[in-house]
Amino acid sequence: MMITLLVLTTLASLAVTSPVLPTQTWPPAFCNKLECPKYTTVKTTKDYEERQYDPAKWTSTTISGMSYDEASRTGFQRLFNYISGSNKGQVKIPMTAPVLVKVEPGQGPFCKTNFTVSFFVPFADQTSPPEPSDPNVFTNPLTGMTAYVRYFKGFASDTDWTSNAEALSKSLDNATVSYHKDFYFTAGYNSPFQPLDRHNEVWYIKAD
Repeated sequence: MMITLLVLTTLASLAVTSPVLPTQTWPPAFCNKLECPKYTTVKTTKDYEERQYDPAKWTSTTISGMSYDEASRTGFQRLFNYISGSNKGQVKIPMTAPVLVKVEPGQGPFCKTNFTVSFFVPFADQTSPPEPSDPNVFTNPLTGMTAYVRYFKGFASDTDWTSNAEALSKSLDNATVSYHKDFYFTAGYNSPFQPLDRHNEVWYIKAD
């Protein structure tokens, strides 16, 4: 009886004092049950999250212009046509998240910006993605990378993306972090028909 009591007391003590480890679920809730690129969270601060992304293939298209909204709409439509069967196998490909846009601003006030819009290739197709039929669409292998990520809610306008990228840049400068300053990414995770719980991100990429 004394031995049983001692064991129960010890277990109760461990239950109180042992740390509870968080459970990691995949994909994150903000991917809305769609496949999305895998990453490991390295660090979280009050201003940004540091993530290590695995190497992965994306399907991409590049548009040059002055307007983020116009370029992203054009790019999205090209990629949506691709996953709807505009590829050499005429196969339909599942939608994934996020819609990723690489923004490379022009070097002057009236210079065009390059916008590369990308869909993540589903895991089943990562080895050999269907070949695009549209010459403006291409398979884009991205190497493993460390991203500094700032998140915000709501329907994102051109100004929202820009202001959040500027805020993230200031946070990284204050933290004396080395990152690529000549481009950034935007990541949108929601259908335009989803009015609530919208999740938007801007990324800067760590410089080696």
